[in-house]
Amino acid sequence: MATLKLNNVTTLSESGGAITITPNTTASGNVTITGDLIPSTPLSNRNHLINGDFQVAQRGTSFVAGANNDDVYTLDRWNLLSDTNDVVDVTQSSTAPTNQLYSIGLDVETVNKKFGIAQIIENKNCVGLIGNNVTFSFKAKVSATTKLDNVKAGIIAWSSTADSVTSDVVSAWAVEGTNPTLASNLTFENTPANLSVTTSWATYSVSANIDTSSTTNVIVFIWSDVTDTTAGDFLYITDCQLEQGSNATPYERRNYGEEEARCLRYYNAPVGGGIRACGTSSSTSNFTFSYAVGVRMRIQPALVHVNSAAHRAYHSGGYSSSTTNFTISNMKGDIVQMNAPGHSGLTDNRPYILGMTGSYEVDLDSEL
Repeated sequence: MATLKLNNVTTLSESGGAITITPNTTASGNVTITGDLIPSTPLSNRNHLINGDFQVAQRGTSFVAGANNDDVYTLDRWNLLSDTNDVVDVTQSSTAPTNQLYSIGLDVETVNKKFGIAQIIENKNCVGLIGNNVTFSFKAKVSATTKLDNVKAGIIAWSSTADSVTSDVVSAWAVEGTNPTLASNLTFENTPANLSVTTSWATYSVSANIDTSSTTNVIVFIWSDVTDTTAGDFLYITDCQLEQGSNATPYERRNYGEEEARCLRYYNAPVGGGIRACGTSSSTSNFTFSYAVGVRMRIQPALVHVNSAAHRAYHSGGYSSSTTNFTISNMKGDIVQMNAPGHSGLTDNRPYILGMTGSYEVDLDSEL
C-alpha cells in the first residue's frame, strides 16, 4: 500500500487498484476520473418522499374546519395528524425559502393541542432503506417562538403487513415535551428531540438506522410537541427529504410533471372537476365506462364524492336521467373501469358519454 499526503490535509491510500481519499476533499479546476465512479450513496433519486416541496395540491390549497380533521390527507401524500379535529388550518403557503414556491402552512386554530404531518412510504419504495442508516431533512420556520418552541421529527418503522399501515400513527399525544405514544406495530427509529426551530428558514435533520425487526414500511413525522399555543401562530415546512446515509444532502428537486405523476399513483382528481369518459350501456339503467388515470394507481381506488351533484349519460339525441351512483368494477393498468347504475331510459348496448351536472366531482383514492 502506498500513501501520499498533500499539504498535510488530504490522504490518498491505494490498495489493489482502489484509491481512498480522506477526509472530505474539495477540488478546484477539472478532475478527470478513469474507471467507474462508485458512490456509497445515490447521486440521484435520493429522495424517497413524494411532494416534499408541497407543489402538488390535487385536493385543494386550503383545508379549514370540516377538511382539517385528524388523520386526513391534505396536500398530496401528506397526512394531517392532530390531538382532536380542527387544531390547525392547512394551506399551500407562498411563504417559502429563496428559490422555492411553496411550503405547507399549519395555522393554529384550536389552542393547546399538538399537531403534525406524516408521510407513509410504500413498501416497494422503501425496501432498500430497511436495515440501513437514513437521514430525514427538511426546512422549517415558525411565525413566533413564544409558543411554537418545540418542533420534533421522527423516523418511524411499521413492522406489520406491508402497505396496511395505521395512518393515524399516534395512539396518545402525551404531555408537553413528551414524545407521543405510537400506535401498535409502529416504532421510533430515532429519539426525537427539540430541533429549536426559529423564525428564519433553516434546514433540520435527524438520522436513524431502520433496524426494527420485520419492518415493511417507513414513515416520517414532523410535529409540534407543545400544549401551550396561541391561535394564529404558524409552523411552515418544506423541502422534506428522506435518503439513505447518515448525512443530509441538498434537497433533490424533481420537475413538476414527474412529481405530479408520482402523486397520481395515490390520488387522482380529474382536472376541471369530474370524470369525463365514454362507455356502453349494459342495460336500460346501467352503463359501464373506462377512465384513463394516466398512471397505474397503487391499488384499485376508492371513490371520493367531492360534492352531491349528479352525472348524466349523454348521446347524440340528448341525455338520460341523472344519478350520483358510481361503483368501480375493475382496474387494468392505468384504466379504471366503473359502473354507473341508476339511470332510466338507456338503450341497451349503446355508446354513451359520461357528463356531469354542475361542479360534480368524483376523485380516486389509493392512499396508504
